[in-house]
Amino acid sequence: MATAWPGFRGVRLAVRLSATDRPEGDFCDNPRVSFCPEHLLETLRRWPRPTAYWVAYSGGLDSTVLLHTLAAVRTRLARPLHAVHAHHGWHAAADAWEAHCAATCRRLDLPLAALRLDLPSRRGESREAAARAARYAAFDRLLPAGAMLLTAHHRDDQAETVLLQLLRGAGPAGLAGIGELNPRRDGWIGRPLLDVERRLLHEYADRHSLSWVDDPSNAVTEFDRNYLRVEVLPRLRSRWPGLSAAVARSAAHCAAAERVGGEVARALFAADPRHAPHRLAIGHLAGLPPHRQALLLRHWLALSGLPVPDAGRLRRLLTEVAAARADAAPRIAWPGAEVRRFRDLLYAMPPLGPPPDDQCWRWAGGAPLDLPAGLGTLRLGREGLALPRAALACGAIEVRLGNAGAPAAPAGRTGRRSFKRLCQEWSVPPWVRPRLPLLYLDGRLAAVGDYGSCEPYAVAGGEPVVRLRWDRPAWLT
Repeated sequence: MATAWPGFRGVRLAVRLSATDRPEGDFCDNPRVSFCPEHLLETLRRWPRPTAYWVAYSGGLDSTVLLHTLAAVRTRLARPLHAVHAHHGWHAAADAWEAHCAATCRRLDLPLAALRLDLPSRRGESREAAARAARYAAFDRLLPAGAMLLTAHHRDDQAETVLLQLLRGAGPAGLAGIGELNPRRDGWIGRPLLDVERRLLHEYADRHSLSWVDDPSNAVTEFDRNYLRVEVLPRLRSRWPGLSAAVARSAAHCAAAERVGGEVARALFAADPRHAPHRLAIGHLAGLPPHRQALLLRHWLALSGLPVPDAGRLRRLLTEVAAARADAAPRIAWPGAEVRRFRDLLYAMPPLGPPPDDQCWRWAGGAPLDLPAGLGTLRLGREGLALPRAALACGAIEVRLGNAGAPAAPAGRTGRRSFKRLCQEWSVPPWVRPRLPLLYLDGRLAAVGDYGSCEPYAVAGGEPVVRLRWDRPAWLT
C-alpha cells in the first residue's frame, strides 16, 4: 500500500523475501586491477561510520553494480543497507524501471523505498536540473539522521563533469568536479566508485550476469553531457587512453587548491565583525586586492546559501554596487540571487518579488502572528523591542504592512518624523521598508517592526514591559 510522504506523491517499500541469487564474495587480491567488493570496502573504511547506508538505485548499470557489490559485503558493513529509487514520471518506461528495481532488491533481500516525485516547473531551469533538485530534496526528507547516501558516480562521470566546467569557464571550485564525500543535512553523500572507470563496472556486471535498464535519453546528443560522452570523449581517449585518470588527478589538484582558498576566505570573512551571512562590510572588502575580493565575495554568497554568479557579474558587483555612492541604491541580480547596497554594507538575498499589498490584522498578542510572503512571524515575549505592558493590555492591537501614513515621534524624542525619516534613523534598508510589520495601538503607530517604538509608547524606568520580536529571514535583518 502506498504511504504518503511530504513532497512525494507516494512511497512503496518492497517486501523483503528470501534471497535466491545473493551475490557471492568475488574478492580480489588487487582491487585496483579489477573492481570487486574489497575495492568498495577499502573506500568505505576511510569514511565516517554512518547509522545506515542508502544506495541511490536508478536501475542502470552503475547503480546496479554498486548495489550488488554492497549486498555482497553487507555483513562486513555492520550497518543496515537500503536502496532508494526515484520515479520521475516523465518516461513511458518509468513504471517498468521501478518494477525492475523492486525485483532486483527482492532477489538481493534488500529493502527498497520507491519515491514518486512531483517535479515543479521553474522558468529557465532544465528538466534535468529540476529532477536532480527534487531527487536530492526527497532523499533528504527520507533518510534518517546520520545516514549516508551512496551514489554510483564513477571516474568517467568525473571526466565529463570537469570538461563541462572547463568549457563553462569555471574556476577551481567547478574544476574540482564531483566531491567524493560531502556532508548533507544530518548525514553524508558518498561516491565510493569515483576512482573506478566505467569499463571495470561493466566487466563486473558481465562477470556476475547482472541485468540493468538503459535510459534511451542518455544517447540524445542535444544535451551537452551526452554529446561529450558519445561524440567527444571516445575520440579523446583514442589519442589519450589515460584521459579519465588524468582528469581525475587535475580535479583532485583543483579540489586541494579550493580547500586552501576556502581557508583564506574564512579568515577574510572572520577579519571584520560586521561580516555576516547576507551582509558584508564594504570598507573591509574595498581594502583587499582584487583576487581576495573575489574570494571573499564567493565565500560570502555561498555562506548565505545563494548561487555564486559568473566572473562578469562578480566584477560588476564590485564596480557597480560596492563602489557606488553611499547614498545610492544599486542592485545587481542573477538567477537565484541579488545583491543591494545600503550605506556601508552589501546585502545578499533571494530575488525579491513585489511587496505584499497593504494588509491589516487584528492581533490578540497571545499567539504568534504569521506574516504573508515569507516575511516571518511576530511574537510577544521576553526578547525584542520593549513596549509598555499596560498599553498592550488596554489597547486594540493592529498589525499593518507597508508605509505608515502620518508622521510619528520616536520614543523618548521630540519632534515628529515621516516614515522615511524614521526608517533612516533606525537604519532600515529601503527594500525592507515596504515589508515592515507596523504595530498600532488604538490607531496610533507604536512600533516599526522591532527596530524602534514611537511616542506615546516609550517605556518608563521600572515599568512592566512586553517585548516584541520579529522573527524573519536573515536577509531581512
